[in-house]
Amino acid sequence: MLDFRLQVFYTVARRLNFTKAAAELFITQPAVTKHIKELESQFKVSLFERSGNKKISLTPAGEILLQHVLQILNVYRELEYDMNLLVKQHGGHLRIGASTTVAQYVIPPVLAQFHKKFKDIQVQLITGNTEEVEQALLNKEIEIGIIEGISRNPQIKYEEYLEDELVLVSATNNTMLKKDVLKPEELKNYALLLREHGSGTLDVITHALKKHNIKLADLQIEMQLSDTESIKSYLLHSNCLAFLSVHSILNELRNNECRIVDVKGLSIERPFHFIQQHGQPHSLAELFMRFARTYKPN
Repeated sequence: MLDFRLQVFYTVARRLNFTKAAAELFITQPAVTKHIKELESQFKVSLFERSGNKKISLTPAGEILLQHVLQILNVYRELEYDMNLLVKQHGGHLRIGASTTVAQYVIPPVLAQFHKKFKDIQVQLITGNTEEVEQALLNKEIEIGIIEGISRNPQIKYEEYLEDELVLVSATNNTMLKKDVLKPEELKNYALLLREHGSGTLDVITHALKKHNIKLADLQIEMQLSDTESIKSYLLHSNCLAFLSVHSILNELRNNECRIVDVKGLSIERPFHFIQQHGQPHSLAELFMRFARTYKPN
């Protein structure tokens, strides 16, 4: 089992608060302090900086230890997962909902490997935008969803899965764009393609532009389309620009059909989330989540 002192360190590093860490671990605050001091004595370094108002932060040594603890935790998760597979037989039907970007570019290879390992589990993939996937979950039409965007429904449990980045994309032969870098306000000067309302991608873009005092109404929106493939196809035959997931344009970049345009000070990163209803977790959904997190491309 994982050294409990490392578990204490991980919890304090995540919470950056000894009191909250103690409550989460069901131990006393002096016990938390004792475990941290033992680690600091063992490694002969300070792991946390203590400042006024009881605030703490990781020292450089603490940052290094945290990276190693994260690796150790991943190894333990994989060990537990693989050992459980030895004693359990899995079968049944699993309905997965996925928002468009995830369904088209992220999850298919994971599903292929999942099917190879668990041939007795029948998987059905249902695709829609983030809003539609969340509604399908609430309607019990799916057991688990994977979505993009920043939605937060109190009836739904969200768990981070993968990081994604949205980048501004232009066709290589775009005759209107002469620059490789734009200022945020210059986005108003170019025709843009966007996803439809209800799309998680559109929500994330809207939120990111708002920080630069840019509203959707300020933009020259040439068309709103309901999926990334339609946007890419339109983009490659026009002088429009579009914000697209970097996962979705890898082939086009390799083939020199499109290029990424940098926007100064604008970084649009987002996590993909697993979603489930609160309460008793679905066993096959939990199995799929564990598999997806440990999946490594061939």
